[in-house]
Amino acid sequence: MSNARSVSGITLVAVLCGGPIVVQAETLTILAGNLPPMVDAHGKGREAEVITTVLERCGHSVTFKIEPFTRHWKSYAAGEGDGVATVPMGMELPGGQSGAYIQYQNGVSSLSARNDNFAALENLQGHSVIAFMGASQIIPGLADATSGFSKYQEIADQIGQSRMIFAGRVDAVIGDGMIFAEYNAQLQANSEDLRFDPHQDVSFQAIFAPSDYAMNFRSEAITADFNRCYGDAMADGTLDAINKKWVEKYRDTLGTQYLNY
Repeated sequence: MSNARSVSGITLVAVLCGGPIVVQAETLTILAGNLPPMVDAHGKGREAEVITTVLERCGHSVTFKIEPFTRHWKSYAAGEGDGVATVPMGMELPGGQSGAYIQYQNGVSSLSARNDNFAALENLQGHSVIAFMGASQIIPGLADATSGFSKYQEIADQIGQSRMIFAGRVDAVIGDGMIFAEYNAQLQANSEDLRFDPHQDVSFQAIFAPSDYAMNFRSEAITADFNRCYGDAMADGTLDAINKKWVEKYRDTLGTQYLNY
């Protein structure tokens, strides 16, 4: 267990036997992947805000350790940190796994001027498509469909996907709409030397089911804390407000397609 954890107070947790037990409120080191605007290099973003809000409601404070996405799982499995973020449901990692606390919304993004109707996976047949690394293993049905695309490539460079769509090198991008919109915004903020126009309108169509992700904590008591306080924050609208705020930031790209916000 990480030695970064420190006692900062106490919180009460109800147990099935009917009496409360005292669980120490702690400063927790959470490993997270660098994937703005979900979690950025400074530990800020939509997902970071959800995690911090939930754990602070239980009396815990949070310190994020940011690593390249997927490496944070390996570091946690090797013994680093008190918890790890953005874990696919059912993925085997040490400790207890929480319920789903965040959803990503994968879909298809394309230039609005093309007037392409990519409202279904089969509509991509004959088109050039790029996706995030591992998409064909994660998104149901995608692996079977790629043989019908004129070109299909998976790349880890997220901003490279935005460059390719704006430069007209591909017809469509498959991935989370909010992440794609963030990298578009980064290009727009530094567009002086680009040979393409990053200000072109983009359309996002959420043709895939949302992807659920969990937290893993080494402590079962912290896992129970997180689940309880997540439920409270959902019930009073706190988390809904966070998600709406972040969707609104990218409304021009996402429209009303992102998780129905």
